[in-house]
Amino acid sequence: MAGEKAEKPDTKEKKPEAKKADAGNKAKKVEKKKKVRVLATVTKPVGGNKNGGTRVVKLRKMPGYYPTEVVPRKLLSHGKKPFSKHVRKLCTSITPGTVLIILTGRHRGKRVVFLKQLGSGLLLVTGPPSLNRVRLHRTHQKFVIATSTKIDISGVTIPEHLTDTYFKKKKLRKPRHQESEIFDTEREI
Repeated sequence: MAGEKAEKPDTKEKKPEAKKADAGNKAKKVEKKKKVRVLATVTKPVGGNKNGGTRVVKLRKMPGYYPTEVVPRKLLSHGKKPFSKHVRKLCTSITPGTVLIILTGRHRGKRVVFLKQLGSGLLLVTGPPSLNRVRLHRTHQKFVIATSTKIDISGVTIPEHLTDTYFKKKKLRKPRHQESEIFDTEREI
């Protein structure tokens, strides 16, 4: 018939299956491990005459709270340390007694004397105030230019209390209201 195709006879010969070279060893049977299914529900007995006797209870209950926003967790980066554990490097041209030029801030363009490097990596500098009105303060080494001029400050003793905590702004505490002040019904005149 026109629509049907005639089957072709098999011209390829079937090869006999190759036997294993080592006839002494029998093929080991591989046993498949059956997966143990964890039950999702359990039937529990229930007391009472008209309660039916048993209940089907879920083993894993659905959460009672769903967050409105998915906040991604902050992952700890490999090899990164917090700022407090960073190594504080100082530019080689900046040594105690070096005259620096401040590039930013209120005192930009003024020359100051470098005293020491603080724990946060900032530089402790001074004018002194009697010469150019630059008080004792901290600056970042990015915002200064070191000059070749050096001053001998070996006789100057820098107090131990001059640290980063000394220069931080103090937060003012707001006084707490007493209950009698909040619920006053009398008008102030």
